[in-house]
Amino acid sequence: MKKIDHLKVKIFADGALKNEMLNMHQKTFIKGLTTNPTLMNKAGIKDYRAFCKDILTVIKDKPLSFEVFSDDFTDMERQALEIASWGDNVYVKIPITNTKAQPCYALVKKLANEKVKLNITAIMTLDQVAKVVDVLNKDVAAYISIFAGRVADTGRDPIPMMQSALLVMKEKPLSELIWASPRELLNIFQADQIGCHIITVTHDILKKLALVDYDLDKYSLDTVKMFYNDAVVAGYKL
Repeated sequence: MKKIDHLKVKIFADGALKNEMLNMHQKTFIKGLTTNPTLMNKAGIKDYRAFCKDILTVIKDKPLSFEVFSDDFTDMERQALEIASWGDNVYVKIPITNTKAQPCYALVKKLANEKVKLNITAIMTLDQVAKVVDVLNKDVAAYISIFAGRVADTGRDPIPMMQSALLVMKEKPLSELIWASPRELLNIFQADQIGCHIITVTHDILKKLALVDYDLDKYSLDTVKMFYNDAVVAGYKL
């Protein structure tokens, strides 16, 4: 099994707690960071602009993705241009559609042609990938974020789609594929194996990195001890 530092896939930390983000930024194996309005709301963030700008005073040397949150494409464009102005390392997350299921392709094309680095997010079909690739600017970096974990939640294997997406994306060589919403540590190694460029990983999963290549006999004994100790603490009797 490869050690985490030897993987080709780039690990991006996904979260919205300032201390955790700054801690992850310091780790050499973390190559970038992402967040979204849902994570920020759960973290209790009230001032979107202030939070993002505060993080950017420290994180200047790794890519950082912030998402627009308007449901209107004209206002999305305004938000995207402001977010992009906050730093050279900023990627602007644009959802693949708005809540009315209207696709974002025209907006992506316009922003890409204005040299905005984009992270097109919440993608779950190969058709969406192909249409995004078609409107990207070949001279501007972009991320295409497939929510592989959510695809897997539906009982579908996301790996064939991810492999096909990589082939489609060769048309725009500055685009990079993100394996988003992973469900377990194994997904990092799966993403690496198929040649996926990036995987976004929550802090809960990153905490499991200490288990990489852990001795399975010892892990088995640890589990037995956990069951026994919890039964003792609970005072169970038969």
